[in-house]
Amino acid sequence: QVQLVESGGGEVQAGGSLTLSCVASESIFSIPVMGWYRQAPGKQRELVARYLRFNGINYADFAKGRFTISRDNHKNTVWLQMNSLKPEDTAVYHCAAQNDGGTWDWGQGTQVTVSS
Repeated sequence: QVQLVESGGGEVQAGGSLTLSCVASESIFSIPVMGWYRQAPGKQRELVARYLRFNGINYADFAKGRFTISRDNHKNTVWLQMNSLKPEDTAVYHCAAQNDGGTWDWGQGTQVTVSS
């Protein structure tokens, strides 16, 4: 089980930017799936952006052109740069990793609030 710790959330005005960080307790080099998901109040959890070991990067449609996922394997860290934030981006953002057995590990989440 990998421990994931997110940071970087906060409150910003619409149009602003935030960068979220996720630090893993072990090497992320070979983790099959790793990335960011979010859950807004009253809504289901949804994909934001993720790395796939053999198939590159997935972005949700709402994230394309505004959000960028990046990683540093030496630091066991994945980031999510979010630009041009909108009020509808308000949610708890979770870092997640899926191992080869299909089990998911989740971070505790970091709140992002975008005011209009």
